[in-house]
Amino acid sequence: MSARSSLLVVLVAATLIAAGAASPVLAQDASAQGVTSALLQPADSSQGGSGGAAAAGAAAAPAQGIAVKLGGKETLTIKGFLSATYYAQDASFDGGFGNGQNAQWPTANYTSAKWFNGGDLRNTRLIMAFDGPETADGWKMGAYVEGDFFGGFNGAGAFSQQQATPRLRLAFTDLTKGGTTLRIGQFWSPFFGEVPESLSHIAFPLGYGSAGMLGWRFPGIFLYQKLTPSTAKTQMQLDLAVMEGSWNGPASGELNNQTFGNVGFRSQFDAKLNISGKDGAGNAWHLYVAGHYDQKDLNGVGNLFPAQHGQTSLNGTGAEVGGGYKIGAFLIHGNIYTTKADGQNFAALTQFGDIKDTGGWLQLGYDFTKRWSGYLFYGTVSANRADVLEWVGATGRQKNNQAVAMVEWSLGQYQLGLEWLHDELTLVNSTKLKGNQIALSTRFFL
Repeated sequence: MSARSSLLVVLVAATLIAAGAASPVLAQDASAQGVTSALLQPADSSQGGSGGAAAAGAAAAPAQGIAVKLGGKETLTIKGFLSATYYAQDASFDGGFGNGQNAQWPTANYTSAKWFNGGDLRNTRLIMAFDGPETADGWKMGAYVEGDFFGGFNGAGAFSQQQATPRLRLAFTDLTKGGTTLRIGQFWSPFFGEVPESLSHIAFPLGYGSAGMLGWRFPGIFLYQKLTPSTAKTQMQLDLAVMEGSWNGPASGELNNQTFGNVGFRSQFDAKLNISGKDGAGNAWHLYVAGHYDQKDLNGVGNLFPAQHGQTSLNGTGAEVGGGYKIGAFLIHGNIYTTKADGQNFAALTQFGDIKDTGGWLQLGYDFTKRWSGYLFYGTVSANRADVLEWVGATGRQKNNQAVAMVEWSLGQYQLGLEWLHDELTLVNSTKLKGNQIALSTRFFL
C-alpha cells in the first residue's frame, strides 16, 4: 500500500468521524470522555486504593460493566473494552515490541514509498472484578482478574495474525479495612505511575520503555495506606510493595522462575507517596514520588553462570516524580525519572545491564467541545553511552525521542481517535532510525 493510499484511507475515515459529529442520532446526551479520562480516578475496591491511572492499567474505564449477583451481598462485575486499530507505518517497529498497537521505536528504515498497513485488536481487554461483603468487624474482601490478547499469535501460518493469544495481565486478592488495603497477587509496581492518553497505545502506552514511561507488573505483596481522613482537602496515600525478583536471563530458565533476579529471595522493593486535591477553583491535581530498589545475583540459580563484566551482582535503583493538573478543559500531566540497572521496569530503553538512564514525558490535552479533544505528547530517554556499549554493544539503544499528536471524538462509552506518532532512535554506533505511524482507533467500554 502506497503512502498516498494509506493517507487517503485515514483521511476518509476522519471525514466520516466529522460527519458523524453532526448527526442528530449520534448527538444524543452522553458523558464526555475527553481529557478527563486521563486523570487519576478515585480508588475503589477493585483498585485497592492505589489511586491512579496505574491502577486502571492505561485505560481508566467508566463505571460500566455487568454485575452478577452471587447469592449473597457479594457481586461479580464483568467489564472491559474492545479496541481496534487500523494503522499505516513507514518503518518497521517489529524488532522492539512489535508493529501496530505495541509499536514503540523503529528498527529498520524504509524509503518513503514503502508504507505498509495493518489492523490490530490486541488491546481488547476482559476484566472480572469480585466485590465481597463487609464483615461485622469491618473487613472487606475483593478479587480481580484482567487479561488482553498480547500473548502472541496462534502460530506462524497464513491465518495466525487474525488469531491472537490471550495473556494474563493482573490477578490479585484484596483485604481492606478502613484506609488500609492488603493486596496479594500480580499487580503494577508503584513505579508504574502516570499514563499518557492514547486510543492506539493502551497496553503499551506512549513512550513505554522507549520515551519516558516505565514500570511493570509483578507477583508480590502490596500495601496501600491512606494517610489522611476522607474529609481532608488534600489527600495523601502511601503505597508499598515487595515483589518477585526479576531480570533478563538465563534464557533457559526464564520459564521456571530462574532469572538472575530470583536468587536468594532477592525481592524488589517499591514505595510511592501519592498526594492529590483541588485548587480554589475546583480544578483537580495530583502528584506522586516513587522509589525503587532491587538486587540481582548474576551467577544465577545454583551459581551456574560466570560473573558478567567482572560483577557478580547488580543493585537496581530508581526515582520517579509525576503528576497531573486538570484546569477546566485543559490537562497537563507527565513524569520524569532516573534509574540504574532497572531493565525489568522497562528502563534504559528496555535494556539489561548496569546502565544508567534518565527520561520523562509530557502530554497536553484540551477538550474543544463535549465530543472533541486533542492531545500532544513528547517523551525522551537518554541512556549512558559507555554503559550501553559495555553491556549491550555497538547496536545498543542510546537515545530515543517520541512525539505524538491525537484528535479524539467521544460519545459516552464509544471513542474514535486519529493519531500520528513520530519516533527517532539513536544507537550507540550513531545509527539513526526514524519511523512514523498513522493510526485510526476505536475503543468501546463494556
